[in-house]
Amino acid sequence: MGMSTNKCGARWTSWLTKNMLLLMTMAGIVMGVIIGGVLRNLEPSQEIVKYVGFPGELFMNMLKAMVLPLIAASIVSGLSQLDGKTSGRLGSRAVMYYVITTTHAVILGIIVVSIIHPGDPTIKQKMGIEEGATANESAAQKFLDLFRNAFPENIMRATFSQYQTHYVNVTNSNGIQKTELKTGYVDGMNVLGIIVFCIVMGLVISKIGEEAKPLANLFHALDVVITRMVMIIMWLGPIGIPSLIAQKMLEVSDLWQTARVLGLFVFTVILGLGIQAFITLPLIYVIGTRHNPYKFLSGLGQAIMTALGTSSSAASLPVTFRCLNKLGIDPRVTKFVLPVGAMVNMDGTALYEATASIFIAQMNGLDLSAGQIITVSITATLASIGAASIPSAGLVTMLIVLTALGLPANDISLILAVDWFLDRLRTSVNVIGDALGCGFVHHICADHLNADVAEAEKAHAFVEAHGVNFDELEKEIEQENNNHKTIQHV
Repeated sequence: MGMSTNKCGARWTSWLTKNMLLLMTMAGIVMGVIIGGVLRNLEPSQEIVKYVGFPGELFMNMLKAMVLPLIAASIVSGLSQLDGKTSGRLGSRAVMYYVITTTHAVILGIIVVSIIHPGDPTIKQKMGIEEGATANESAAQKFLDLFRNAFPENIMRATFSQYQTHYVNVTNSNGIQKTELKTGYVDGMNVLGIIVFCIVMGLVISKIGEEAKPLANLFHALDVVITRMVMIIMWLGPIGIPSLIAQKMLEVSDLWQTARVLGLFVFTVILGLGIQAFITLPLIYVIGTRHNPYKFLSGLGQAIMTALGTSSSAASLPVTFRCLNKLGIDPRVTKFVLPVGAMVNMDGTALYEATASIFIAQMNGLDLSAGQIITVSITATLASIGAASIPSAGLVTMLIVLTALGLPANDISLILAVDWFLDRLRTSVNVIGDALGCGFVHHICADHLNADVAEAEKAHAFVEAHGVNFDELEKEIEQENNNHKTIQHV
């Protein structure tokens, strides 16, 4: 009996050790909320608020610094191990998944906000929002900007700037003011252009074969090194994440007044995101894989917690890589599907933009026609694809949807007070959608991937990826399953 108790205690200790980072991150989120709530009563100055958020700022900077080398190394090393047919097969399945989930997210958001109807014209009076000019953003130009950024003229510039088109007011020599299109570069990494460039490079390396093997080995080594660096950074998460949450809570001027006025809108968004994350996406996963989606979701805890803390799909990308490798997803799938998904598969953002735009229309007393609802569906889908994987990028792209409906641009300020909170939730849904997409594609293409295993083993290409030795990982998983059965028996 004593020996059995000792074994049980040792197994629980082993489980706690392996999940220590996740538990510390969850505790950090709770501490962030508590610290933010306590400090609000002390009414700290703006300088103190900045000090509170300083550890979180450093944490975000370190994660963002990993994004560029991680995307380049993972895509190139992943695709260099695949033949052209396999790459095309993975890409087509991934695109099918993205189209299905994003389209459903927009439709779900429209249905939920139309049924609950959280918008009330009196909200604008309570929030003190005045009437303003309508939003002036071209959906067509934003869509064309996607293609302009996908094929950058300078790949080095793409690492720190992206192409953007917007309207500006100019006055001619006769004193007449008019609106003109202005194009140019703005600060911010052009993730889409880098992804396209790396996909082409990976495919070409795969096609060339032996002559390009040294270059493939270089990217594979970089992939392993960057992943190890990410794991070191993640141990700072229990300090950085609560710092970010506490800072955001302190920056909201009147938390309770905002909650009372916009409470129904927040509930509507949360309901829609919850249905998408825990019903729709798992259902699609079940149909495609015949596997339990909630068991899969339980392995994404660290990635979801990171998304909640950072509100950035890009910052969560390294952690999601690690979680999927532990879940046994083929690294060749993860390296290709996940970076692309983090850029274009924004389920949470698509749902949020559709919900928020109709909410603003309801506050302006506008009853949308069937044609306008279709317009919202199309523009919200395109806008979500163009949304950068950075905090609150959805607010910027929402101008496209408001333009399509002819609504005032400054009405976005109505939801700014709660966007910091909802942004974290929709980012978590984005991460869940990307991860389930990898599992979906992995299982659909499993037969074709397994056919390439013998050749991949000869090249030693997939024995270790992202710092994980899959032979050892398989033994660890088997041992954990045996331990779990023993604990249940005891």
